Amino acid sequence: MKETIEIRPMTEDDYDQVYTLWMSIKGFGMRSIDDSREGVARFIRRNPKTSMVATDDGRVIGAILCGHDGRRGCFYHVCVHMDYRKQGIGKEMAVACMRALQAEQINKVSLIAFKSNEIGNRFWQSVGWTFREDLNYYDFTLNDANITKFNQ
Repeated sequence: MKETIEIRPMTEDDYDQVYTLWMSIKGFGMRSIDDSREGVARFIRRNPKTSMVATDDGRVIGAILCGHDGRRGCFYHVCVHMDYRKQGIGKEMAVACMRALQAEQINKVSLIAFKSNEIGNRFWQSVGWTFREDLNYYDFTLNDANITKFNQ
């Protein structure tokens, strides 16, 4: 990893750069409410120390939304700019998030990766995460206005 790259907690002020990063990634899915400025600010206020960004000379080049419910942590929207991949940045951000979760006495973390996200799935398996075949994931939409759109 380059010396100019810094991993630090995400703040509400990072939103514009994080959003620009999200929009630059083909196939990245974002929700209209949860991923809005207000939605991300609400998430960061609830989890002020656990989400991370990677910056290069002040420019956000990686991000992880990370939070917990008091029992289990969860990663959302893990991404690294295409020009910075395969340099250990994603792993360093994940480790920083996990340390932040441990500091809050959280002992397990999970994430969801779309089956079509081949790069992401290979990454998580390569850094020691366990692919679970013994459970099913269910969700229920409470707000139909929170629409997911995928970047082209």
